Amino acid sequence: MQIGLVGKPNVGKSTFFGAATMAPVEIANYPFTTIAANKGVAFVRSKCACKELGVVCNPRSSACVDGIRLIPIELLDVAGLVPDAWQGKGLGNQFLDDLRQADALINVIDVSGSTDIEGIYSKPGENDPMQDIDFLLDEVDHWIFNIIDKGFDRIARQAHLQGMKIETALHERLAGLQINETQIANALRDLHLPENPTQFTPEHLLSIARAVRAISKPMIVAMNKADVAPDGNIERVSAACSIAVPTMAETELALKKADKAGLLRYIPGDPGFQIKDGAKLNDGQKKALEYMQHNMERFEGTGIQRCLETAAYQLLDLITVFPVEDENKYTDHDGRVLPDAFLVPRGSTAKQLAYRVHTDLGDNFIRAVNAKTKRTVGHDYVLQDGDVIKIVSRR
Repeated sequence: MQIGLVGKPNVGKSTFFGAATMAPVEIANYPFTTIAANKGVAFVRSKCACKELGVVCNPRSSACVDGIRLIPIELLDVAGLVPDAWQGKGLGNQFLDDLRQADALINVIDVSGSTDIEGIYSKPGENDPMQDIDFLLDEVDHWIFNIIDKGFDRIARQAHLQGMKIETALHERLAGLQINETQIANALRDLHLPENPTQFTPEHLLSIARAVRAISKPMIVAMNKADVAPDGNIERVSAACSIAVPTMAETELALKKADKAGLLRYIPGDPGFQIKDGAKLNDGQKKALEYMQHNMERFEGTGIQRCLETAAYQLLDLITVFPVEDENKYTDHDGRVLPDAFLVPRGSTAKQLAYRVHTDLGDNFIRAVNAKTKRTVGHDYVLQDGDVIKIVSRR
């Protein structure tokens, strides 16, 4: 799974990325600090099956902390977006191309209003944060529209003459954006379009682009710089968006660095932190930590982890499944207990999980075993959150 961080320049995207992944990135107070996309690994939390099964797990590529499994996801920080990026302004073409593989988007906005629409710094309250949301949606919509529009006359004629479903024809244009035919069909369902696709107007195509974007690239708004936002800004943005989370990326990054340095104990997603006994802090550090603690109490944390998990579990509706090779010991062939935790869409089947583990397992699928109940299940068994599953194949 890949989550893309989007937004105009200078809103704190790279700080958000650095805080979530602890990957080194250039962070500066001027537009277009990020030129090439940054990729890193962040983690979302999920209940591990180890507590329920009464075993000590041995994760392969993550960690389990007190029964909470940390599951890796890929995070993508792309170049900042400015108005008319879809037409090539700024680094727009590069920005939009970087988003092709993203499953969901986190739109990082400057809720303090301290940057203008081009990302130029000003004073808090001088700009309207709602502009950050409206223009970005418009840019992504026009990007998808532009892809649909190129050569659409030919596609429409072909679909009309051959009796092809328009979603099938559109899928040929949009497959490179990780958009499947089912998503396109769902997007078209509530649109009042002419039966003959050769009669589609540019307005029709833009409405298709908007509907496809909403389904295939679901978005959460990260209201960054929440600690310095003027009164009313957070409330106004929250009321206008279906999902918006106050975030303080600078605070998250500072706390993780302090935790790494042994000055305090901070678990990402917690609403606070504890200064370690014997930590030597100067007056400036103590004052800064007091400021951070005060704002974390206001917003119930820094919001960074909440954004990631809302994207995974609410926007994408993912569940956690643990594949194993031994249904009695819950191990893989090396004896690791509950070695992997996979995020899969709700409604996925046992056979789809087999393909996720390895193509050969899917191709040679015979049956699966629910390791918790020891029951044999078929290819169409619908996975449940927290399932531990053994795949039985011909190889």
